[in-house]
Amino acid sequence: MVAFTKRRSMVFPRSVHIGNNVIDDVADICRSLQFGKNGLIVTGGDTYRSAGNRVEDLMQERYDIATKLTGNATFDNLREVEASAKEHNASFLLAVGGGSKIDLAKMAAKNLNIPFISIPTSVSHDGIASDRASLKSENGSSSMNAVPPTGIIADTRVICDAPYRYLAAGCADVIANLTALGDWEYANRTKKEEISSSAFILAKHSAEDIISNSNEIKPGLEESVWLVLKPIIASGVSMCIAGSSRPTSGSEHMVSHALDIIKPDTALHGEQCGVASIMMMKLQGGDWKRIREALKNIGAPTTAKELGFTSGEMVHALVMANTIRPERFTKLGEKGLTEKKAERLAKDTGVI
Repeated sequence: MVAFTKRRSMVFPRSVHIGNNVIDDVADICRSLQFGKNGLIVTGGDTYRSAGNRVEDLMQERYDIATKLTGNATFDNLREVEASAKEHNASFLLAVGGGSKIDLAKMAAKNLNIPFISIPTSVSHDGIASDRASLKSENGSSSMNAVPPTGIIADTRVICDAPYRYLAAGCADVIANLTALGDWEYANRTKKEEISSSAFILAKHSAEDIISNSNEIKPGLEESVWLVLKPIIASGVSMCIAGSSRPTSGSEHMVSHALDIIKPDTALHGEQCGVASIMMMKLQGGDWKRIREALKNIGAPTTAKELGFTSGEMVHALVMANTIRPERFTKLGEKGLTEKKAERLAKDTGVI
């Protein structure tokens, strides 16, 4: 008999708080998590005004707190955040902002071996709860292993005040789980890649939850934020279970990253993944019209034009997509799509 030698570890958020004005509990939550005395708030100019200054005031009553205003999730900004944390002798981080601030805090927390709390001011993708971070460089975005937040404070009022476009993009990112999971199943069938059934089920349920509520998700409604937050957090946790982004990132993410290279900062990550998932579901032989309909219900883009890309740019992204992460096998195959196939796919789904 061969000895069983498998082993792995999983780390999850310990304390999750969702709802109206839960941000007011930030100091109590830090205390319950037994954080040290010194902390650093990682935020940006706009997010400082929307929630960071409030967190700063609440924390200063009990903690020695400093604030670092930073920009996009780049390697240069990561180094600056880490330097600020060291200068202040921070024993924990509070990430107040959107995906870029949370990604910076994730990586800094990992590199400095300290905990952090995710305090999203918007939810444009499922990274608020995951152990993955995306940092930008001259060569595009790099998806990296990081650490999950020790706690999450998702205030529905704060997030409702953010532009609705971000919430719609977050929904699109989670809906795109369906094509990521289709790719995972395909890799399991053809390459015998192992599947985590628990991560698979959680990621799928998150997407189905968003789709089933797509008619209820509207601008200016705090209840819509409530409906979206739990599946977005569950989607992030599925990555912690899987030990990779596999349950939430497949060929649709490759297309999105290709678009980032072709024309950076044109659309939101979740928006691009949503549009790409329409085409990838068609490629997988699934119900792509259902995905398109859900995105339309929510108010997320469904065409290249709505994203800000030309037909040629979208076709180019489809052709180069399989080169983005060649180690991750998807329905795109090892050779990818020809230009003719890519154009036909985009036209058949109404993306171009």
